[in-house]
Amino acid sequence: MNQRKTSAITPNGHESIEEEHKRAALRQYQDTEGHFSLVRNFRLADLVTIANGICGSFSIFMSAKYLISNDEDYLWSALAFPLAGLLFDFLDGKVARWRNESSMIGQELDSLADLISFGVAPALLAFVVGFRTYLDTVVLTGFICCGLARLARFNATVASIPKDAKGKAAYFEGLPIPSSLGLVAILSYWTKQGWIEGKQGIPWGTLTLWGKPGGDGELHTFSIVFGLWAAAMVSKTLHVPKL
Repeated sequence: MNQRKTSAITPNGHESIEEEHKRAALRQYQDTEGHFSLVRNFRLADLVTIANGICGSFSIFMSAKYLISNDEDYLWSALAFPLAGLLFDFLDGKVARWRNESSMIGQELDSLADLISFGVAPALLAFVVGFRTYLDTVVLTGFICCGLARLARFNATVASIPKDAKGKAAYFEGLPIPSSLGLVAILSYWTKQGWIEGKQGIPWGTLTLWGKPGGDGELHTFSIVFGLWAAAMVSKTLHVPKL
C-alpha cells in the first residue's frame, strides 16, 4: 500500500511543507517539454513502484500461458510474481523516505501497481486453478472492483487518518489490498497438493443456487471467501493496525 502520503493541511490551517513540495513536483511535470519528459522526471521510488506493476503483469501473462499450455511451471511462476511485487511495494515507500522524495504521480502509480499485482493477478490465478463458473467470475470481478474502490478511498481519505510523529498512518481502513497474498498462498498450497482444475479439483466442492449442476447457478464454495475478503477491503469500520 501507498506509504508516501501525509496530511495536506497543518493544524493552523496552512499547507504543510510536504504539500508544497508535491505542488512543486507537479509543476516540474507540467513545465518539462519533450516526448519522454515523463520518464526523465521519474524518481527512484517511482521506478521501484513500476517494478511492482511489472511483477503483476508477468503474473497475468504466466497465468495465460498456463491456460494455453497446461505447463505447471507457468502456474508456479504466476503464483510467485505477486510475492515479488509485494517486496517492491514495501521498498518504494522506504526508498522515497530515504531519498526524501515524493511525487503526486508516484502516489498514483503505487495504487495502480497494487491493483495489478494484488487485485487482477490473484483473481486471474483463482480462475486459472478452477474458479470458472459464471458465479465464480461474478465474485472475482467484485473482488477486483472492491480492491479498486479500496485504493481510491485510500488516496482520497489518507490525509484524515490519524498519524504518528513520523507522519505514518496509524492503521489501514479496511483490509489492505496486498493482503490478497493470503489467498495466493492458499492457491499455491492447493497447486502443490494437486487440488486444482484438471487434477483432483478445488476443495469444498460447489453449491448450486439455481438450475442444474454445472449451469450458471453453480458456485464454488470457496468463492464465498473471496467475496468476504472483498467486503473486508471496502469496510469502513475494520481498522487494521500498521506494523
